[in-house]
Amino acid sequence: MSSDTRIIPLRVVNKTAYIWDVDDIAIVRSKHRICGILVGTLPHLSQQNVFLGVPLVLMPEEAALLVNIGAAVFVDDPNAHRNPTIPQLEAWSAEQRDLARSQIELTETKTAKESANPTRAMSEDALRKRREREERKKAKAAEVAAQQAAAASGSGETELNPSLLLGAPLMSKPETIHTPPTDPLTPSSSELSKSASTPYTIVIPASAASQPWYNASSCTYKTIESARAAGVWDFPATLSDRARSGVFHDLWKQGYFMGGGIKFGGEYLVYPGDPLRYHSHFSASVVESPIASLRPMEIVAHGRLGTATKKAHLLCGWDDEKQEVSYLSIEWAGFG
Repeated sequence: MSSDTRIIPLRVVNKTAYIWDVDDIAIVRSKHRICGILVGTLPHLSQQNVFLGVPLVLMPEEAALLVNIGAAVFVDDPNAHRNPTIPQLEAWSAEQRDLARSQIELTETKTAKESANPTRAMSEDALRKRREREERKKAKAAEVAAQQAAAASGSGETELNPSLLLGAPLMSKPETIHTPPTDPLTPSSSELSKSASTPYTIVIPASAASQPWYNASSCTYKTIESARAAGVWDFPATLSDRARSGVFHDLWKQGYFMGGGIKFGGEYLVYPGDPLRYHSHFSASVVESPIASLRPMEIVAHGRLGTATKKAHLLCGWDDEKQEVSYLSIEWAGFG
């Protein structure tokens, strides 16, 4: 299916819509001007609080707009995960074993080549540092052995354990190595037991839709009404929700990109183009009625905050009867 006709699945969990597929994220941004927020992280990834990954979480207004224009559908993600059958689990386990075996073979082949020609695998500086570490270890072991030998002779012992001279640790009693029970779902087998110390990676796809036990055919909803009837989605439910949804949709129809504006004192930041290329022109606040009262301090605060951040503040009044939006921009001006 081409990107022009592709329907984006919005996977809903706890009334929050997520997009897990990277291609879908690119489509909603480039074609539908929906940005969302990336919230996924990876362990041990440097600067993971700056460079985030999938999934993309959508504001309720963004998700509702995509469904209303027919570009996306809601998927009840928890119910789409079915219990896998035994053949499916066996196939998955066999696939993971094959993947682990190929990684181990590749690692062993690389290690053998490096052992055969260590000068190519390590630089001269690395070899020098390794030799220095080995010499320090031998010197420390000899020092410990000499101290233990002196202590033993001072206490009247006539026999000296030869292991002390070699710097080998003493064991008061044999150690028993306990092997954990084998999990039938983990990629372990007798073929891999000889290489149990070789690390390998288990690849888990970000999107569960690729798994054979994921089936969303009976829990996909094309409209907000059907998703609300199923208890999957309930936005917009109140006058405030309808006002936010109506304002967001109206600004979107005018060609703007929108992002969260809580840091700038409003509901949205309004961009003339992609936020990766443009700064926002407005910070927008939603007023539930065009005749709602505003306190003077609110007007002053919005105007000064917007001007201080090089923006104009946009007051967006929603008329729930006419389904229309009226706009008023505020900008602080200096007086001589």
